[in-house]
Amino acid sequence: MQASATAASSPPPISMPTRPATRSTQAAQQAAVTQADPRWAAVLARSTAADGSFWYSVRSTGVYCRPSCAARTPRPENVRFHASCAEAENAGFRPCQRCKPEQPSAQSHHAEWVTQACRLIEAEDVENLTLEALAARVGLSGSHLHRIFKQATGLTPKAYAAAQREQRLRSALEQPTASVTDAIYGAGYPSSSRFYEKSAQVLGMTPTRYRAGGVAQQIRFAVGQCSLGAILVAHSGQGLCAILLGDDPDALVRDLQDRFAQAQLVGGDAQFELLVAQVVAFVEAPGLGLNLPLDVQGTAFQQRVWQALRAIPVGQTASYADIAQRIGAPTATRAVAQACGANALAVAIPCHRVVRSDGALSGYRWGVERKRALLARESDATTPPAVTEEKVA
Repeated sequence: MQASATAASSPPPISMPTRPATRSTQAAQQAAVTQADPRWAAVLARSTAADGSFWYSVRSTGVYCRPSCAARTPRPENVRFHASCAEAENAGFRPCQRCKPEQPSAQSHHAEWVTQACRLIEAEDVENLTLEALAARVGLSGSHLHRIFKQATGLTPKAYAAAQREQRLRSALEQPTASVTDAIYGAGYPSSSRFYEKSAQVLGMTPTRYRAGGVAQQIRFAVGQCSLGAILVAHSGQGLCAILLGDDPDALVRDLQDRFAQAQLVGGDAQFELLVAQVVAFVEAPGLGLNLPLDVQGTAFQQRVWQALRAIPVGQTASYADIAQRIGAPTATRAVAQACGANALAVAIPCHRVVRSDGALSGYRWGVERKRALLARESDATTPPAVTEEKVA
């Protein structure tokens, strides 16, 4: 009884007060939050592509910057991210005097200049519009315009002008009231003789045959198998005009017939099978490249997109928004996606390297699983092998 009374009368255990987190602990926690944010990687990379999508402030200096700011990289625990300049300024930060985040970026200036140049090319007689004259109209030097134009579109001003002229010619030839000669001169070609020298390159056939819908154009084709399923390879005489992938060989042939409704489709012979083998080898290992001419037919806009796609290195990807920026049409993301869907030269024009802005795989004309497989094999091909040390006996 006495022992139990003693136990009952013992005081309760004393709970120690919880210490508040120290300043160093708080800094470490904030640093971890910042480093886990994908925007921090853009700051470390000084990414110009991220400019305009967010801004960051630095508590120790009291300023806010654009992601591409060339100032010394701040400590992550001092960084906060903001959706707008106004948000950063409302939080008490002032604009950085080095990157001037409240002003338009150099990239946006470039886009404006390139867009202005594109509109001038589309409206002018391109034969008489020299690079220097075009640059003077935009307010730049010829070399500066040439550099930013190619960075944005993947084409030189001259190549873009040629694509515009070719598109005007195709549009004119589709009008039955205009003569072929009128269509040639109306498109901006200085003479019919100069055009006919390269008509096969421009149209893949003569203008008269183009107007007739490709009547009598001969296209050789063959269907084979690769690791991605059935593959159809077609050649127009000017170059490869189709590389189609799918599960059903008959469906691929019907697709080719729909594309060249008036052409004469001819099955490939033994010699053509060698060309098909080259294409299959390229699809199996895209990093090897394809040393065969392409007969690329599309609108001027589609050709700009496809040219930008071919500039994406093996093993890398770009978003639809990235491609739109590169061709000088930053608001044309949906049109870029449509141009990718219109591509008939699988892998040769690598639309499989275009992904969503968040890195997720988007639709692919020949199936998302094929897109995933192509990206995986390209990634494997560009990953250096692990180095192993040999033991010396």
